[in-house]
Amino acid sequence: MLKTFPKGGIHPKESKFSAGNKIEILPLPKTVTIPISQHIGAPAEPVVAKGEKVKVGQLIAKSSGFVSANVHSSVSGTVTKIDEVSDTSGYKKKAILIDVEGDEWMENIDKSPDLIKEIKLSSEEIVAKILESGIVGLGGATFPSHVKLFVPQGKHLEYLIINGVECEPFLTSDHRLMLEKGEELMIGITILMKALKVSKAIIGIENNKPDAIKYLNELSKQYSGIEVSALKVKYPQGGEKQLIKALINREVPSGGLPIDVGAVVHNVGTALAVYEAVQKNKPLFERIVTVSGEKLEKTANYLVRIGTHVHELIAAIGGMPYGTGKVINGGPMMGKAITTLEVPVTKGTSGILLFPEKESKREEIQNCIRCAKCVSICAMGLEPYLLMTLSEKSLWDRLEEKNVTDCLECGSCSYTCPAHRPLIDYIKYGKATVIKNIKSRKS
Repeated sequence: MLKTFPKGGIHPKESKFSAGNKIEILPLPKTVTIPISQHIGAPAEPVVAKGEKVKVGQLIAKSSGFVSANVHSSVSGTVTKIDEVSDTSGYKKKAILIDVEGDEWMENIDKSPDLIKEIKLSSEEIVAKILESGIVGLGGATFPSHVKLFVPQGKHLEYLIINGVECEPFLTSDHRLMLEKGEELMIGITILMKALKVSKAIIGIENNKPDAIKYLNELSKQYSGIEVSALKVKYPQGGEKQLIKALINREVPSGGLPIDVGAVVHNVGTALAVYEAVQKNKPLFERIVTVSGEKLEKTANYLVRIGTHVHELIAAIGGMPYGTGKVINGGPMMGKAITTLEVPVTKGTSGILLFPEKESKREEIQNCIRCAKCVSICAMGLEPYLLMTLSEKSLWDRLEEKNVTDCLECGSCSYTCPAHRPLIDYIKYGKATVIKNIKSRKS
């Protein structure tokens, strides 16, 4: 019987149109816009100036705290300006703009395709290299990866869990990575195991990727302590807490972290980036991005340099189809609509999705009919209808009591609501306000 999490969950249409498309290298753009904050935590601080020449992989913004991440140039060329520009959130944030001139890489990066299995660095050196390389969680959360490698005093770590679920509809970048970079992925996982000093790693993959499950199962026989576990297809299986429950049957407590139950979770893309950083001395300056949509003649999985503008990806698949109503950064459940195609691909960009106008419009909001569908599908056991009401009425203390901070922001409640109520919009707003209030109390 396939493993899964017990509470809630839904089954949206998968629409994995690009699953059979091999990874293509997107041609270099003429210019890039590289935000200095592409991660959870403090923005990095620029260490280059206007007019300066840079190479691929060169540090251009340095982390400014423990929860922060370095930013590297994805291209070679000239820094034209450091300015406030709109990112995928719609807000203006500081970024470094570079005109591309050739493709000259830093000399210490190993560009050869040769697989390097021997891990020469110590645990401490691995963590330092991951910090230096600007690696963050590539599953979408963009949490600085080095932070997860510090096990707090008094905590006992048993499992490294690798997230290969990719439960969002349309997205296939992780699927292709597992098929085409399996060896590198396995070595990356082994490196993370060494950094964490654990002997067990489990790769969780949903059963709609049988080719990836079969391939990695075969590869895992060559790597000590790594196993592959097939999971039932159910959204949001990729959530850390849901994945932990499904794989090792441990429940992360409310307000807790995976380390509280002896686990650390990393995405498959993060593990690949770790391999490239430790074995190839390559910082994180490019990632795989799915470009897809129901009405597209061509879908693709591109290897894209960070800072490339979204319009470059859309041009590569033949342009935007007539009648496109919305372009989404990320998946359809948790992604965000963007207002301009001039926004850049960042470390957290897993997909660019194009939706026709008909599917882009919200239905008219109706009164709640107390059907409790949102309650039955909530993977965290929350009451979304109530959380929305409390947020509407600015009842922040009650919202905190109802554990709004446990919300995954997966969007399942809004997806299933027959009254088309914007549950997740209000819950996100309320959650952000409650977190702000909690921080202010502690300061």
